[in-house]
Amino acid sequence: MVEAVLIDLFSLPANLQNDIQGLLCNTLETIEKHSSNAAPFVYVMCCQRQGSERNGEQESLLPALRDFQSLKKRLEVVRALTVAAALYTIKQRLDEKDLSVVKVILPPSRKVLMKVYVDHLFTAVYQFEFEDLQVTSDCRNLQIAESQSEEQTLPTQDVALIRGEIQEYLESLPSLKGELTILRSSLIPDDTFLHGFTTRTGGISYIPTLSSCNLFSSSKRRDPQVVVKENLRRLAIAAGFNPEAFHRVKIDHTNAVFIMGKTEPDSYDGIVTDQKGVTIAAPGADCIPVLFADPVRKACGAAHSGWRGTLLGVSMATVNAMVSEYGCNVKDILVVLGPSVGPCCYKLPHESAKEFHRIDPKCVRLFDSASPYIDIRRATRILLESGGILPENIQDDSVTDQNQNITFCTACHPDKFYSHFRDGTNFGTQIGFISIKD
Repeated sequence: MVEAVLIDLFSLPANLQNDIQGLLCNTLETIEKHSSNAAPFVYVMCCQRQGSERNGEQESLLPALRDFQSLKKRLEVVRALTVAAALYTIKQRLDEKDLSVVKVILPPSRKVLMKVYVDHLFTAVYQFEFEDLQVTSDCRNLQIAESQSEEQTLPTQDVALIRGEIQEYLESLPSLKGELTILRSSLIPDDTFLHGFTTRTGGISYIPTLSSCNLFSSSKRRDPQVVVKENLRRLAIAAGFNPEAFHRVKIDHTNAVFIMGKTEPDSYDGIVTDQKGVTIAAPGADCIPVLFADPVRKACGAAHSGWRGTLLGVSMATVNAMVSEYGCNVKDILVVLGPSVGPCCYKLPHESAKEFHRIDPKCVRLFDSASPYIDIRRATRILLESGGILPENIQDDSVTDQNQNITFCTACHPDKFYSHFRDGTNFGTQIGFISIKD
């Protein structure tokens, strides 16, 4: 069932833009006639002329809405200087109401253009269908017609212009939930390495569970790649790295490691490099973002260590890659465990808990229960130490420093961090990042 209708009047001539109430009657009548018991929300997208003021769009529509009682409270006119600004505003309205199925009614000539905007600003969570909108010859009415099926593509230069328009608009948006904050470790020498762990503040993501500096996009979440890219751009400015030389692990919850400069695997949870100026990163939203630094050989690594990756030894696999590829001595490698879900909050089914109990019984609390509490950080430390990493070269503030300046529990701090365990499926993601300074 269609949950929302978007009427695109953005390309209408200026004289018609200023008198949309007369144009809309027929369109609204058609929408109401084809609506089921719950009328859809209707958004009318119009062009705001440069220098004009927004004044009483909703009020000016009241005469047109007199006969459409079911739509009156569900219709909003959105005026903006650009299509990107109008469509992003409408996306916010859809997300506020958790709407996903949208019918777009627009002039046939605009369809291929609109699809490019939709592809960039929305994810696969949303479903779009299109119908043609035609202005009658006397320019006094709008009519809806079945969409023509022929597919066209937009020239590459036009797609580039749309991308530029979207990027310019997103860059103009204010940061949400305060300033962008980066947590840094005193263990990693800052004369050799640039590094940090992000928190959730200082980005533009507005959906509550993603707000505000979400750094991961997927087809199952509502934050598109362009928003994540803008969050990353702001992080790069604050941290001082080049966002165009940035590589994030491709999570598979295993122990594969990508050696930069070699063939990149389809998926991997660890990444290592000795290239200067290249920033590598591992995400986390309960799983541990782990950073590795060797100031002697000037090499670094990052790993994503969830409970599966921890059991499979992804952290030691990352260490071993640094040793074999760059000649690192295991005793020189520094390891920092970033914000992650703590043993205070994290539970697993009993069968999975058994594997952690084998590593060390102290990794499991309430072992005999159906869902024991698990300490994936302790398991990671034990596996690193058994692989030759010196205990003093591992930073886990939940043990070594009760002030917790790095290894916070993500589930316990909703103001600072995202948490899949706490927030559910539409969760945001923070990262740990590191690079070798030029």
